[in-house]
Amino acid sequence: MFSKNITKTVNHFNLVRSYATKLNSGEIRVKFDKKHETYLCDGPANECVTNKEELMTYFTDMTRMRRIEFAADSLYKKKLIRGFCHLYNGQEAVCTGMEAAITKEDHVITAYRDHTFMLARGASAESVLAELLMKATGCSKGKGGSMHMFTRNFYGGNGIVGAQCPVGAGIAFAQKYNNTGNICLTYYGDGAANQGQLFEAFNMAKLWDLPCVFICENNKFGMGTSQARAAAGTDFFTRAHYIPGMRVDGMNVLAVKTAGKWVADWCRAGKGPFVMEMDTYRYVGHSMSDPGTSYRTREEVNEVRNIRDPIEYVRGLLLEHKFATEDELATIEEKARAEMDAASEFAINSPFPEMKELWTNVYKEVTPIRAVEMVNNFKGL
Repeated sequence: MFSKNITKTVNHFNLVRSYATKLNSGEIRVKFDKKHETYLCDGPANECVTNKEELMTYFTDMTRMRRIEFAADSLYKKKLIRGFCHLYNGQEAVCTGMEAAITKEDHVITAYRDHTFMLARGASAESVLAELLMKATGCSKGKGGSMHMFTRNFYGGNGIVGAQCPVGAGIAFAQKYNNTGNICLTYYGDGAANQGQLFEAFNMAKLWDLPCVFICENNKFGMGTSQARAAAGTDFFTRAHYIPGMRVDGMNVLAVKTAGKWVADWCRAGKGPFVMEMDTYRYVGHSMSDPGTSYRTREEVNEVRNIRDPIEYVRGLLLEHKFATEDELATIEEKARAEMDAASEFAINSPFPEMKELWTNVYKEVTPIRAVEMVNNFKGL
């Protein structure tokens, strides 16, 4: 079992006690410590009603997410994962809360910090870790690696900063064109918030009123550069000018889910795109090659862990309202650790792709030029 962090638990008891009240129905009403900030819209209430089942689901999901990143960290340090590897530790409430706000028929695209999104979208831990190790059993048959993972209605990890944003707008265009009623969540970081292609995507999304939710995961640093040094204005939720926006406490899964559901309904109603800024924080460096301590102090990271950790916040609610015991939560943590240990072993023991995979699943379509017969286009080639 994990050792119980009593100090953290007490801290979170003190934090949640003032903001959560029990209702007669076995539910609790939670008021959010940080209010949603809105731009060109009203926004949802600054509170929600939740229950044991929902909180236990969030605790389990976020624990699995953190544990798979621990596994990736360990495998990288053993030199079993090569190349770039970007971890999500600390940001779990964003992925979990937004997934709870949409359906599996909706669509999601993100940047390269994508391992946890695979779990949220329903992929197995085995397929994620095997892909990290370049194995044939990985979700991309070992050919994509950490930054290029895909599953149903999830279009990856994308390695080029901001490049996923126009693609996300295109996915949303397809939903509108086909009248599916579905939306697309398009994630990017504060480091991509100044990209020109993002503003082009904003423009097209608004021109066509696409059901696209642009989500800026503001973890305060683009690689090792503080947002204050990189952006003349850091209210990223107002950046699209003509598109409504909202800043949300990205460390509170309930706040994220509440805001996410409100925004999803906005897009489904045909009101066009929306920009969300998630106020979050990563505990680790930008990637595994970055210790994350040259541009910030360990004390700063630890302070966020102790006060705003998304998993500990949910733990506090569960314990405070006697929805679960410490032992029950420790069992969930141990189960997640065992799951990721087994998935790691599966990945290690899986085979590398065969040489023929170099030329399989490669998309190729010969396109005639200016309506000239195809046979004439390629004569002599």
